[in-house]
Amino acid sequence: MSKELQSDPPADREEHSTTACAHPNIALVKYWGKQDKPGNLPSTPNLSITLSELTTTTTVSFAEADQLTLNGNVVGDTKVARFVGALRNKYDIPPIQIESTNNFPTGAGLASSASGFAALITALNYHCQLGLDPELMSDWARQGSASAARSIYGGFVALVPPLWRAELFAPASHWDLSVVVAITSDSAKSVSSTAGMKLSAATSPYYKTWVRSAPDDFSAAFEAIEKRDFERLTEVAELSCLKMHSVMLTSVPTLNYWNAATLACMDTVRALRAQHTPAFFTIDAGPQVKVICLPQDVAAVEQALAATPGVIRTISCGLGAGARLTAPA
Repeated sequence: MSKELQSDPPADREEHSTTACAHPNIALVKYWGKQDKPGNLPSTPNLSITLSELTTTTTVSFAEADQLTLNGNVVGDTKVARFVGALRNKYDIPPIQIESTNNFPTGAGLASSASGFAALITALNYHCQLGLDPELMSDWARQGSASAARSIYGGFVALVPPLWRAELFAPASHWDLSVVVAITSDSAKSVSSTAGMKLSAATSPYYKTWVRSAPDDFSAAFEAIEKRDFERLTEVAELSCLKMHSVMLTSVPTLNYWNAATLACMDTVRALRAQHTPAFFTIDAGPQVKVICLPQDVAAVEQALAATPGVIRTISCGLGAGARLTAPA
């Protein structure tokens, strides 16, 4: 991590630590690409749901030197170092130790960066007495990972202009939805989302069309959620997902984050719908498949995905809460 603008920790804050947790979110209307301006701004408006069972837990404490431990291993992470360095340009943050753990595969298309930066800014805000409200925490989280802005909140969350701070569209109680995640690989992806977005923006012939169409998808999904129209949300969410992956696949060189099991899961979901089980899939930059359904259909969706060739395991979630402190309470 950057050592710029470090100072000794205040004497009354040396001994304790602060722990926060946050959940990843999955975008029902995707973004893929960033604006060519400061602030790590998405190229398009996007809309997500926060998951309940997948969790990042992050503990920060003052130390003699910066150190990041991820899932029990001391690592170097340029994005985290840059993030902490940017905070130090504005706030007094002494050297810190960050210990972060995910209860799900890291860097494998399950939004671990989103939950990671949301948990980190939540812990730092308390531990270093930054005085940030949720809107400013969302603003800072976005600068670490754009989708992290959404994990500050639970339920249904929008990330839209002009400020590009996440906005709570509706709480989880608005619509009781369930998500079954099909894990098809535990390995980290070979091309990061950041690198992939840059490649697609520079090389895909469909990138500009993708950017132009996104506001209409956002509006359609917004209305579907507002009316709790599952059939309409199915149409727009799957189309947004497939359009995004079409941009990836037409990048040069091509970006393919899927594996055989990913494709098989998509067919499984289509078969479920043909058998009158309402469900739809969405897939981010990774091989994992998230299937959204109604609570009464979770068992049927789990059984069908578990029987799909290549699926390692499934995880069932409801809609989760926003980032929060766990210690001190």
